[in-house]
Amino acid sequence: MRLRPVNLLYLLLFSVLLSSCGGFEKIRKSSDVNYKLTKANEYFDKKDYSHANQLYKELMPIMKSTRNYEALFYKYAFTFYYLKDYVEASYYFKNFTDYFPTSKETEECEFMSAVCLFKYAPKYSLDQSNTMKSLEALQSFTNKYPKSAKVAEANDYIDKSKKKLETKQADAAKLYFNINQFKAASVAYKSVIHNYPESANGDLYQFMIMKSMFKYAKASIEEKQEERYASAISAYKELKEAYPQSKYLPEADKLYTIADNNVKKIRDEQHK
Repeated sequence: MRLRPVNLLYLLLFSVLLSSCGGFEKIRKSSDVNYKLTKANEYFDKKDYSHANQLYKELMPIMKSTRNYEALFYKYAFTFYYLKDYVEASYYFKNFTDYFPTSKETEECEFMSAVCLFKYAPKYSLDQSNTMKSLEALQSFTNKYPKSAKVAEANDYIDKSKKKLETKQADAAKLYFNINQFKAASVAYKSVIHNYPESANGDLYQFMIMKSMFKYAKASIEEKQEERYASAISAYKELKEAYPQSKYLPEADKLYTIADNNVKKIRDEQHK
């Protein structure tokens, strides 16, 4: 019975896969350490990081204190990185710097440990503990190696980390505003400006401080309105002085006019 071409192809692929798996198991069970290391390096060079990782893992405790341990450790860390296991990669890159502080690869490994923390950090809407850790690690790297060729790349990761943290904080302030917690919103936006004074969104944050204070005043009892409208006016003046070309000024001007008129009206009534 003749096999159809499709079935023949599947059979061929299966045979190759079976042969490959069998070959790997033979390597893995070998008692020849140097042979296993050679094959692990071959897998690494062929970008078969999964098989390389498995062999390196078995060789790590055996080859400790040997002349091949440093190179093995270095490649083992990179297998985790290429497999996108950034937690393990960061751990082994950091451990490499502790084991081999004078190695020519130490600078790179310290950088890679920080990069892995950055890559592992989730999107801005989730917990940013790992972003904070990566930011600290990257800043530590740039301080320790100010002349490194990796500094520009590290600074780019630093900027991206800061932007994630800024966005998360700004979103929290926006949430306060959206649920009508206007006093909390104004405080939160002030905190964003304080933490990120060079942000490209500085005028938006300052405008939202003014707008939050305006709405807070409007929702307040009469006895508190004058003081709170005055705070909104003060925030408006800061916006106009710091960002004279801001696209938010037209709306801010309208709110200012209402706030100013309300303050005048309240004062007029007080003097009757």
